[in-house]
This record gives sequence, structure tokens and C-alpha cells, in this order.
Amino acid sequence: PVPAPAGAPVVAVGSVAQEGAKEPEKARVEFYGHVMLDAIQDGKQMNPDWNATMRPSQIPILCPGSPGCGRDGATVFSVRQSSLGFKSFIPTGLGEVRTDLSFDLFGTNGGTQVHWLNAWAELGMFGVGQGYSNFMDIDVFPNTIDYWGPSGMVFVRNPQLRVTPWNKDGMSVSVSLESPNSAIDTGKISRVDPALGSGISGWNKLPDLVGAVRVDRDWGHVKAAAIARQVGYQNTASANGEPSGSRAGYGLNLSGAFKLLGRDKLSWQVASGKGIASYMNDGGVDLAPDAALQAQAVTSLGWLVYYGHAWNDKWSSSIGYSEHRQNNTDGQLFTAFHKGSYSSLNLLYQLAGNVMVGGEFIWGRLENKLGMTADDYRFQFSTKVSF
Repeated sequence: PVPAPAGAPVVAVGSVAQEGAKEPEKARVEFYGHVMLDAIQDGKQMNPDWNATMRPSQIPILCPGSPGCGRDGATVFSVRQSSLGFKSFIPTGLGEVRTDLSFDLFGTNGGTQVHWLNAWAELGMFGVGQGYSNFMDIDVFPNTIDYWGPSGMVFVRNPQLRVTPWNKDGMSVSVSLESPNSAIDTGKISRVDPALGSGISGWNKLPDLVGAVRVDRDWGHVKAAAIARQVGYQNTASANGEPSGSRAGYGLNLSGAFKLLGRDKLSWQVASGKGIASYMNDGGVDLAPDAALQAQAVTSLGWLVYYGHAWNDKWSSSIGYSEHRQNNTDGQLFTAFHKGSYSSLNLLYQLAGNVMVGGEFIWGRLENKLGMTADDYRFQFSTKVSF
């Protein structure tokens, strides 16, 4: 038979190896991603902007008045988890430059729009761009098909400058300067002075400083990360920005994954600190007023424990629980976020090498400062085709 003609070559002009670099033949560009459909049957109520995932902070408690109030139960079909990414590997005189540019379709306000994930570049010990925060541990994210995942996990993709001066013999030490952010609750200020409450916004003079140590062994890994930050506020409605100020934020995140029988894995994380809610996966604020309506850094405690089990080469399951809790201040309203709880159980089947199908039961609960609670539960069936 006559062979089919070869397709047109794909040329990435900027990915050509530098003249004189070692192993120039290794210059390449790779693309990757997946097409994913989530079919969700919700049991109760969820803010419609977030109904394609389970976020405890978005469960309505007070109805009417909260986003998502209405009748219980809704059917949601979503392709928002579908993603596309590109990686490049470019030999240069200083070593190999690696880049990763990727996005999914989980846009804001409930839409299916481009949502950038990574915009990252590395050369030797140096990394720049947007990627997983040095304060988090992506390897403890459980094998769930729900998009958002555990509420108590430290999870944020942050623009940053990172250096890893030690990465040898299964141990790495890294330090990063990361983009700051202040999540602010004006609380009772908005009732005492509505104009001031509406003008208060975040004000960050310094980058966040993060240091981390990770150890990898045959039994799994452990990681310890610490953060120091300055979380601030200003009044954009006044000519001079006053009142303004800042408070110290700090935290510690301990995490790891232990390999157990067969391919089973136990993942865990405990994180605590003040003014670190911006780094938590769901819920909470960094700053809130105290009884005297002065800014105070709010304490967070987040944790998760998940167990992943492989039944055989085709079937697998994951079960676990997570929680993010805040110590509310006296100046917050009774509706303020106090605790978000999250749990899930799934059964997944690897239909082919790059095709996965499975079902998952997901439960979430929101509790406010007053102690009022609301639950949501759902069943999700997903099909994921990777490439």
C-alpha cells in the first residue's frame, strides 16, 4: 500500500536550541490536556456561580438573601474542567529552560471561559511566573473528580519568584517571594459607616515570603512550609487613602503522603496561622475588625486526611475529610464564615489508557459565626479523556 503523506511540521521558532548549547536535539515543545464532562445531580442548594463544583463557602444559609436560594436539587452538565497546556524544553548555554503554559475553562461567574492555571519558567534553581505556591503541597491533593477539592487544603496558584538552592538526595529547600493579597471583611464597620465600609480594600506593600523543606523517600514524602506576610487595608474612597494600616500574617503548613499496601496512599495536611486565608482552598478572610473596629489578622486552621485505594489495575477509590475553621473576631457580623467542611467518596474506572469514568458522592457544610449551618450533597459522574 502507498503510505499516507506526512502531516505538515509544527514549528516553534522560539524553542530552537541556543547555538553552542549541549544536546541541541532535545529542544522540543509538548502539548497536553484533557476533555472532561461532569454530570452532577445536586441534592440541595448551591450558589449558581459555583454549581459545577462543591465549595462549602458558597452554600446558602439565610434564605432569601443568599446567592443560590431556591428549590433543592439541580442538574448540572459542565465541561469547565477541560484543559489545555504547552510545555517547552530549550537547551541554552546556561542549561535547559523549561516552561509550562496552561489553562482550563473554569471561568468566573459560572461561565465557561479561559482560566489560566500555570505560566511558569525554570532555569536551574530559579523559577518565575505563576505556579503552585511554595506554601502548598500539590501532591496531597486527593484523587477526586470534583474540581475544587478539600476546603481545608492550602491551595493557590500564585505569581512568584522562587529559588531552590538545594535539590539533592531526595531533599529540597526552596524560598519564594509571592504575590500578596488581602481578603478583608469589613464586618460591623459597614453598619456603623457604610461609606467607609464600601471604600476599604486590600493594600499590600511587601511580597509574601515563603520557605519550604521537602523530603522524599521510598515510603512517601513530607513537607514543611512557613510563610510570613504583611496584610494591609486602605480606604480608596478618601483622598489620602486613610484610614489605612497593616497587620502581620504568618503560618505553618505540614503535609505529606505515605505509601501503604500495594499502591494505596494516605495523604494529610495541617496548616495554621494568622492572615493566611488567601492561601486556603475555600472560605475565610485575612483581616476583620475587632470589638473596637480595629483591624485584626484572623486565625485559620485547615486540615485534610484522604485515603486512596487501588482495587486492581482498573478500579480505584478515594475517601476522606477536610475542614477550614476560623476564629471569628468580635467585629464580624454573625453571617461571617466560621467553618467549611468537605468530604467525598468515589469509585473510578480506567476504561482505557487515557479514558477514565467514575462516580463520586460529595458533601459540604457551611457554618457561620452565629452557629447556623447549611449542607449540600451531590452525586457527580465524570468522563475524562486525556491527551
